[in-house]
Amino acid sequence: MARKSRMGVLKRQRELKKAEKAAMKRERRKLRKEEAAAAESDTATQDDLAGYGLGADEDEPASGAEE
Repeated sequence: MARKSRMGVLKRQRELKKAEKAAMKRERRKLRKEEAAAAESDTATQDDLAGYGLGADEDEPASGAEE
């Protein structure tokens, strides 16, 4: 009989572990979603502008081309 009760304890431990893992996954998913929402912006960065060829103003000379 002792073996049967031990199996019940092990089963509860497995279920608890699975529930904790699922809770951690939900939390990670929530954090990723929040970070993605915060990362979305309508403002272009300097790298974005450079990619479009708009990074440097043509009126200003480059730092090495003052000759």
